[in-house]
Amino acid sequence: MTFDHCEKMEYAIEARGLTKRFGENIAVNKLDLLIPKGSIYGFLGPNGCGKSTSIRLLTGLLEASEGDVTILGKPLLGHEESLKTRIGYMTQKFSLYDNLTVRENLNFVGAIYGFAGKRKKARIEELLALYDLEKQAKQFAGSMSGGQKQRLALACATLHSPELLFLDEPTSAVDPENRREFWERLFDLCAAGTTILVSTHYMDEAERCHALAIMEEGNKRADGSPQALMNAMPATVVEVSGNKLRQLKQTLTQHPDILSAAQIGAHLRVLVKKKVQNPLLFISELSHGRETLLARPSLEDVFVTCTGGRHGD
Repeated sequence: MTFDHCEKMEYAIEARGLTKRFGENIAVNKLDLLIPKGSIYGFLGPNGCGKSTSIRLLTGLLEASEGDVTILGKPLLGHEESLKTRIGYMTQKFSLYDNLTVRENLNFVGAIYGFAGKRKKARIEELLALYDLEKQAKQFAGSMSGGQKQRLALACATLHSPELLFLDEPTSAVDPENRREFWERLFDLCAAGTTILVSTHYMDEAERCHALAIMEEGNKRADGSPQALMNAMPATVVEVSGNKLRQLKQTLTQHPDILSAAQIGAHLRVLVKKKVQNPLLFISELSHGRETLLARPSLEDVFVTCTGGRHGD
C-alpha cells in the first residue's frame, strides 16, 4: 500500500514473506503487509482464503512457517508475551462465557489483564456506558441478541485500551443497523489512536477501511485504499439495459475481452478489459443495440477482477 506521506509513516504491523503451511496445504503464502498506526485496515475475502490464519499469525497465536513480523515496533518472535498487553483480539465466534453475566464477563477479562479494585470498577462502568450495556449488566451473555453480544465482545477486547486491535469477521451474525453502529465505534477507537485490523467478507465494510488487502487461497491479490484499488482496476464497467438479460449474459461471458457479467436489478453489470478502446460501442454491438452506459467501479468489481484466476490479466 502507498500513502502520500509515507516517508515518516509509523507502522503498527510490518510483515515480510509471512507463510503458514499445514502439511502440504499453504494457508498463507508470502504475505507482505505495512499497516500504518492509527488506521483501519481490512482483510477482504471468502471463507477459507486465509484471513483468520493471517490474524492468528500476527497475534502470535500461530507460529509462522516462514517470514518476519514486527508488531508496534517490536519483532513478534520472542516478544509475544509482552505484546499481549498492547493488543486486543475479538474472535470470529463469540468466545465469552454464556453462563456469566455481562458484568461478570467484564470482571473476568479485567482480572486477566491485572485490573483490580477501583481501577477495574471504573473501567467496567465506563465500558458499560460506552457500549450501551448498562441495562444488560446483570443479563447472562448466552441470552443476549447478536448485536448485544457483539458490543460485549468489543468491550472485553478493548478493556485494557490496546494500541492494536484485531477483529476477525466481527459482524457476521448481526443485522445491518448493528453493523453500521459497530463501525461507528471502530472509527471512535481509531480517532483515539487505536490501529485496527478487521477481516470481513462484506464489500460495504471493506469500503469503510482506510486500506485493505484482497485475499484468495492464502494469497494477497491486491492491496491499497478502496479508491486507489477502484482507480487501478484493469476493467471498465458498462451497464446494459433491455430484455432477455439472462440470455445476453451467457453470450457476453463467452467473449475473451469480458471478465464478468452479473445482473443487478433491471440491467447487466459488465466488466470489460481495459484494452478495449470503446467499451460502450463494443458492448452495444455484442448486445445488438441495447442501451449501454459507463458506471463507476465498485469494490465488488475490484474483487471480481482480482480473484477467480482473473488477476493474471
